[in-house]
Amino acid sequence: MTRPPFVISIQSQVVFGHVGNSAGLFPMQAAGLEVAAIPTVVFSNTPDYPTLRGQALPGPFFADLLRGARERDLPARADFLLTGYIGSLEVARQVADFVAEAKAANPHLTYICDPVMGDAGPGLYVPETIADVMRDQLLPLADIATPNPFELGWLTGRQITSLEDLPAARALLNLHPDARLIATGCALADTAPGHIESVILGPEGTSRHPTPHLPIALPGTGDLFAGLIVAGIGRGLALPQAVETAQVLVSRALQHARALGAGEVVLSEPGFRQALLTLGQPL
Repeated sequence: MTRPPFVISIQSQVVFGHVGNSAGLFPMQAAGLEVAAIPTVVFSNTPDYPTLRGQALPGPFFADLLRGARERDLPARADFLLTGYIGSLEVARQVADFVAEAKAANPHLTYICDPVMGDAGPGLYVPETIADVMRDQLLPLADIATPNPFELGWLTGRQITSLEDLPAARALLNLHPDARLIATGCALADTAPGHIESVILGPEGTSRHPTPHLPIALPGTGDLFAGLIVAGIGRGLALPQAVETAQVLVSRALQHARALGAGEVVLSEPGFRQALLTLGQPL
């Protein structure tokens, strides 16, 4: 019997709501992937609420989790490694060392770096020292990177307003030549009205993937999108198809949350769940 694709997912975890691993873990598992989820922070909820409990994992505790992952030989077994939000500089440096070690030990590993650093509204919401580790250590290792326009602008020092801005920005990221950049949630000068788009830049060239822009802003949308991309390529979809499928499913989750009046991404809509079980087949 063939083992399912195996993912190591290193990002945040919350008790209530869906961000980080609490957003991406379920869709990857529902699509049939095996996932080892390693938290970088454990919070009661997102910072959008009046109170926030929990903390970034202490460095020695996080190091112990990584040690356990190594003892189980997870880096050598993994097909994909996904990183997202990191809450402390010490943990960021440990993540960078772990990714570099895993890539060196496992040449077929695909590393997806979601540089969760900020957005157009709140701006940068991690310390610059953590953002520097993402720029200088994690992104150069990435096979796929998924920044939003704010993150891409901060990382490169270039404002992203047109399609012509993206190749130059990609060059400034210091990605390796075969890496794919997915600029997510772009509203460029010539993006169709009422739409946003994901733009993929890689060795094959550039492709644009528009989707209707829903006036719904909820925490965890980007984390869900990254998890769905991993689920899609893990089930054999080409990257452009995985991106478009992720866009459709994120839209379903957002629309369902709006219908429920929820302040969080909701993952329980029947069509969303059914699509994950049959991922790789037409929606």
